[in-house]
Amino acid sequence: MLIVISLVVIMAGIAVISYGTAVTRSREAVLKEDLFRMRDAIDQYFADKNSYPDSLDSLVSDGYLRTIPEDPFTSSNTTWEPVMADYDPSNPLSQGVFDVHSGAQGLSIDGTSFADW
Repeated sequence: MLIVISLVVIMAGIAVISYGTAVTRSREAVLKEDLFRMRDAIDQYFADKNSYPDSLDSLVSDGYLRTIPEDPFTSSNTTWEPVMADYDPSNPLSQGVFDVHSGAQGLSIDGTSFADW
């Protein structure tokens, strides 16, 4: 009886660890998809208007996104960190949000920082 209980406890421990890893992997997948969609919207905005959006909210107000997605690690849509384009004297209209990164602190399962994605 003691052996059976020990095996059940070990298997339950493995299941709990696997569940935690699965939840983290799913959040990482959502974060990657959100970043891809926002970057795609920024590229479409630039292709249509020949300038970058002033803010992420411009993507919503101009119809490129329905809403700013919620960061799955911070549970907020205000923690995104926009990367502004460098000033180009030959094209002064090219200023604006060029890229976007997550504002989440911490490391992913593969050891990279969420802010570097």
